[in-house]
Amino acid sequence: MTVHKPIPFLILTSTYLLLSLSLLLSFSPSTTKCFTLVMAVDRSKFRTCSQTSFCRRNRNGRSQPAYQYSLDPASIEFHNGRGHAGAGSAEAGDSAGAGAGAEDASSVEGEGQVQVPKEEEGEGTGTEKGEEDHTAAAGRGGVIQTIKKMFTSKSHSHSTGSSNGGKVDPYIRGPGPYFTAKLTNDAPVTSTGTTEKLNLAIHLHDDGVARIRITEEYGGTGGDHDHDYDHQPYSNARWTSDELILNHEEMKSASDVFTIDESTPEGKELLGKLLGSLDVNSSSDNYVGFRFGDNHESSSNEKSKCTDSSSMFLIQFQPFALHLWRDNCKQSKEGSSGVDYGLPAVSINSDNLMHFEIRRLKEEEKERLRQEEMKAQANAHAHDKESVGEEKGDGAVVTGDTKDKHDEEEEDRHGGKEVVGYWEDGLAIYADGTREERKEEEPLDPNADSIAEEKRRSLMDMNEGGGFYFDTDGMWEEKFGPHTDSKPYGPMSVGADITFPASTHLFGLPEHASSTQLKGTTGVGSHYKEPYRLYNLDVFEYELDETMALYGEVPLIVSQSKTSGTVGVFWFNPTETFVDVENSNGASGKGTKTHWISESGIIDLFILPGPNPKSLYEQYATLTGRMPLPPMWSLGYHQCRWNYRDQEDVYHVHGKFEELDYPYDVLWLDIEHTSGKRYFTWDKHLFPNPIPMQQKLKSQGRNMVTIIDPHIKRDNHYYIHNQATAKGLYIKDKTGKNDYDGWCWPGSSSYLDFTNEEVRNWWADQFSYNSYVGSTPSLFTWNDMNEPSVFNGPEVSMQKDLRNLDGIEHREWHNLYGTLFQRATAEGLTRRNPGENVRPFVLSRSFFAGSQRYGSIWTGDNESSWPHLKVAAPMLLSLNTAALSFVGADVGGFFGNPDAELMTRWMQAGAYQPFFRGHAHHDSKRREPWIFGEVWMSRMRHAAMARYALLPYWYTIFREAGVTGMPVMRTMWMQYPELEELYGTDDQYLIGSDLLIKPVTEAHATKSEVAFPLEHDWYDVDTMMSMPLSKGNGVGSQALSVSSDIDKIPVYQRGGSIIARKLRLRRSTQMMVNDPYTLYIAIDSTSKEATGVLYMDDEFSFDHEKKGSFGEAKFKADLKNKFISNKVNAESQWVASTSKSSRMIERVIIMGVEEPPTTMHLQSIELHFSYDRESKVLVIRKPNVSALDDWEIKLS
Repeated sequence: MTVHKPIPFLILTSTYLLLSLSLLLSFSPSTTKCFTLVMAVDRSKFRTCSQTSFCRRNRNGRSQPAYQYSLDPASIEFHNGRGHAGAGSAEAGDSAGAGAGAEDASSVEGEGQVQVPKEEEGEGTGTEKGEEDHTAAAGRGGVIQTIKKMFTSKSHSHSTGSSNGGKVDPYIRGPGPYFTAKLTNDAPVTSTGTTEKLNLAIHLHDDGVARIRITEEYGGTGGDHDHDYDHQPYSNARWTSDELILNHEEMKSASDVFTIDESTPEGKELLGKLLGSLDVNSSSDNYVGFRFGDNHESSSNEKSKCTDSSSMFLIQFQPFALHLWRDNCKQSKEGSSGVDYGLPAVSINSDNLMHFEIRRLKEEEKERLRQEEMKAQANAHAHDKESVGEEKGDGAVVTGDTKDKHDEEEEDRHGGKEVVGYWEDGLAIYADGTREERKEEEPLDPNADSIAEEKRRSLMDMNEGGGFYFDTDGMWEEKFGPHTDSKPYGPMSVGADITFPASTHLFGLPEHASSTQLKGTTGVGSHYKEPYRLYNLDVFEYELDETMALYGEVPLIVSQSKTSGTVGVFWFNPTETFVDVENSNGASGKGTKTHWISESGIIDLFILPGPNPKSLYEQYATLTGRMPLPPMWSLGYHQCRWNYRDQEDVYHVHGKFEELDYPYDVLWLDIEHTSGKRYFTWDKHLFPNPIPMQQKLKSQGRNMVTIIDPHIKRDNHYYIHNQATAKGLYIKDKTGKNDYDGWCWPGSSSYLDFTNEEVRNWWADQFSYNSYVGSTPSLFTWNDMNEPSVFNGPEVSMQKDLRNLDGIEHREWHNLYGTLFQRATAEGLTRRNPGENVRPFVLSRSFFAGSQRYGSIWTGDNESSWPHLKVAAPMLLSLNTAALSFVGADVGGFFGNPDAELMTRWMQAGAYQPFFRGHAHHDSKRREPWIFGEVWMSRMRHAAMARYALLPYWYTIFREAGVTGMPVMRTMWMQYPELEELYGTDDQYLIGSDLLIKPVTEAHATKSEVAFPLEHDWYDVDTMMSMPLSKGNGVGSQALSVSSDIDKIPVYQRGGSIIARKLRLRRSTQMMVNDPYTLYIAIDSTSKEATGVLYMDDEFSFDHEKKGSFGEAKFKADLKNKFISNKVNAESQWVASTSKSSRMIERVIIMGVEEPPTTMHLQSIELHFSYDRESKVLVIRKPNVSALDDWEIKLS
């Protein structure tokens, strides 16, 4: 939540209170009406690629001449990959765990494959006397033969144990590597001026996922460059976040890996097919390949057969590249199994754009170290440690002098004036009543990119030595506006090109206010000029159809192709990242290229092979974690506003919902409920009795949510701040010594280091009922401003050279901050209850991969306008593409004043998005449903009632998402991957597999066009009649113009499905617990069948996980065989303790019945039914059956 008006974003200290009041009146909503509102984002606050040195330096191949990588065959090592790599796991060149024993020659399998060795018990890791060094032999040619010898030799280890000084990477988690090697930068002139070497490790998972991890060499002294400060590597591995993000407990090594053996006819043919599809003119000795992902238990002969679940991996030595195919098994005319490989699903570095900037020391740091060494040599017994400073993070040294030239520039910027606050735009408020004026900067030349490119080319032409123009601006220090990034480690960016040769449809990279399908950012005919930016930022009232960064990011791209299926790429790097997308005009005339550029970190890439959406999302859930089942009440309607003024206002709003029988479940309080923006407190004047207030709402089935942001007011009378300071839990400034001081809602604020487990545990403890005074079990939490937002920081966030408690720079973990904050809050809400057995609810604005494990996400500060309503569905679908399912956009738009029609259409659309909340800025007019009059309120209530009726279905789909990883809110291609004409559709979507939604997003609309997949029938949920489709052979889709006047939102149930609803009007989910179900059976016109699942549990606890206390009713209707049945899968003790009468089915509605039965019986009891011949709907009333019983109704 951000306000855009010229007021200070702080509560001033008493010294300046009168001055601030005379200047700006007050921060309260009632006194800010006089200020002019800014209606669009201030783009000058946010950087573009051309304003960001690491992106500008490497985009469009500008740095390509400095990075030309090859793989050294002599460095290849194979490993067993068994177990999980914990702290200290070995990768390329590490001495620990690198060797693997070999099996005998019987390992050779069919189809030209050799099985990768499994380590034999009791074998050592050293090379036995007299054994040939096959690793070295690989460099003499005959690579495939040499690899085969490696596998069939006795007890061979391929570890040199020399690289990285024998050190191991302490950060990596998950399965160990199968394949490691060294990469060498062969460029004539490198960015460091030296030969650069990298470590390559390929990890293969049992679900077909391949991890490609590329790191720089690191280690201590003792190498060729000992005491050579121009070349000295850093002593530690680059920091990575495996432990914080990856779901490594579920990740398992591939059980069977087979290399391609070129010495066999089958292997030669297979390698020929793969190389042929690449259209390259290169010897097979330039490649090594293997197949993996066959995890079925089978005989040795069966292992040689093609399976759609296996992948083929081909590694090119020079220039270095990787290609992945999936087996695409087809039956030949003779009936034998064959394989059609075609184009690779993914290619990496096929355009040679990979780069890895090696860490190095600044010139002044080199000189300082030289001077220190000279001092040490002159006086060996005098070691002044304080003069050297404190070593932080990965080996850089920070001097003890905390006041440097940047601090002096900051002082000079204010001309000696005393700063008492900051405006939202980061400009200072001075004690003398004046404000800082923005300096006019030269406008950005729109032709800067082309000018720089021309300059580079001309310098290359002029340089007889073969050098090139390398953009060094910003490598060692970078400015943006009044802020300077000191870059103590110099340039550290990494990047690579990733191509999808067989696909023209890419999705993902949230969060952007743009279409779900990614559009071109470079190349001929590109839609955008700027790459997609991934950097979590507080952007108010964001612009639409833009690639600029928003509140969260997931570096995941999913490719969908009719020929190559579904494949995903997860770029596991939480630093600032830019991604270019280019439609290829290569030999095939198809394909899409992407180019990823990250500020720091490593190249850590996971390829998710699919081959279909269901498989891919299972793979991604295994990789980043599964969404827990939210409590039922959180799927209802949430009413929020900045701010409900006081306790009486809360009672009034709640009372009106009660009076009007308008269903809602949660009432929210924004920042004004606190005492002076001190979180975990209450304003005693506005909310004097918070516990009775919560108890009153809970007695009528409602919960409450209060906001808790990550900025902590620096106030010595505030217990949270005092404890955090005393325990040393705050993020530090760039020296690593002082608590960081930034500005947000409370004014001067510090920020907790949520990358630290001790800090997260302490934060979780603050939610105990003893600590959070005034909280009850019905109070839950909203985490806002957690990008993190800092009003006086660069781009309204933190400086990148700040330090966490481990000395790691903020640039390394910026995009993780919001996720880790939400995680700690969710843990706190869980811990506060006895037995930790009540599900939490936490809403977060910021996110990263894995955020699905911790709660809900919303799309931030949207606007009350039709374009923002229209973009809501594409944005939410993009989030679901990244497996963030519990998502929503603020109903009505956060900022502005919707009219009755817009508010009604938004309520209708919101009722069919996973997270359903109305919210408004404090300068917006009140917009509770009754504000618009009885007629409009009734329309909005009807939409909310439709949501509540479908809650059993929503709950079931959320359960499915948690188990399988499939998103709740699905693009059309997720359910219909064969319908290429629907790939780009993002104005309609599916909830689960059975409901098709088309939100109405245009003013005064009376008609909408809906595209129906012809594989199924579709029934209008209001009329219950089948849509008039020309199904033919059931292939393709058909667009129909449908009615969508103001009382109608087009929603359709899939033929062949059964959905349970609860139709009794209640005011909250708590009141619905014991209500009976109505089954809606939509018959498939071809099979005359329908099936469906209803998931049931207690709707609030973890008993479904801890005790297996849940039930699944599996319904089936078969009109050909004349029965309707239920089979229950449930834990017996839970069924015994649950009243079956609370799970009764009071009605069965069957759509698409061509001819009614004569009679129907449940055992010997005849059931009564009615039939409407015009609509073809049959209704069974009061069948007197429970969803927790097995039963069968016979038709005759």
